[in-house]
Amino acid sequence: MADTEDAPANQPPGYVPPRVWTWDSPSGGQFANINRPVSGATHEKALPVGTHPLQLYSMGTPNGVKVTILLEDLLALGHSGAEYDAWLIEIGEGDQFASGFVEINPNSRIPALLDRSTDPPTRLFESGSILFYLAEKFGAFLPTEHYKRAETMNWLMWQMGSAPFVGGGFGHFFTYAPFKMEYPISRYAMETKRQLHVLDTHLAKNQFMVGDDYTIADMAIWPWYGGLMRDAYGAQEFLSVQDYPNLRRWTAQLWSRPAVQRGRMVNRTSGTPDTQLRERHDAGDFESNRQDMVEARGRVRV
Repeated sequence: MADTEDAPANQPPGYVPPRVWTWDSPSGGQFANINRPVSGATHEKALPVGTHPLQLYSMGTPNGVKVTILLEDLLALGHSGAEYDAWLIEIGEGDQFASGFVEINPNSRIPALLDRSTDPPTRLFESGSILFYLAEKFGAFLPTEHYKRAETMNWLMWQMGSAPFVGGGFGHFFTYAPFKMEYPISRYAMETKRQLHVLDTHLAKNQFMVGDDYTIADMAIWPWYGGLMRDAYGAQEFLSVQDYPNLRRWTAQLWSRPAVQRGRMVNRTSGTPDTQLRERHDAGDFESNRQDMVEARGRVRV
């Protein structure tokens, strides 16, 4: 911790960390309006419920996309029990602090899932937990062979532990912080590039994260690291992503899967309107309720 003698060089100049931190002003940056140091609901609001067994409450961030990719892949395999309603949770508006959402996820983070095929319904939160639950429930994308299963879980847990350095670290300071700071950007760029190198080295000898098997490990990793290779944070030149050819090959290979393309659209609110399906209630929505179509009808869903 910097002491008072170092204060002129701190950011902002003169800043000295207090002995006890208190929340007395917004932290700044893009998400300052929803950041707070306590948990729990801020307002009463029930969640909508559709007709399918699985009710997903999410947004098309990397963590949300993991789950919609898996659900679309399960449906593509013929698992009709994986039909789902995907409801948009606008995190910038604080929807995740509504009482209904907090009942499913006390941590107020997307995605959250309610499996209504069980009695009573099963609540699920944390994207890795949801992937594991659904893969086990439907017996797909999680190998049963001992070593492959262990390797799948290794990489799933790697993603869960590593991605916060990318999103909460590099992405925040490179894109969302109120001003640019060299130290945190360089610190998290170094870690992000180390992680990209970990993946590139592994994929030099493996088609997917678990050898020749496409698993929930790929689905967990692709939205974050495939995103970095494609367009996330506008940082591709900054991170020299061309230096990771094996990761680039894998990124393109997964993007070629129709289920991945559909999964990336669900609950998406950024990008061009034709890439957004803000709510998904059946497969026909991809052809009739993309955001460009909804807007052309005066914001009416059919």
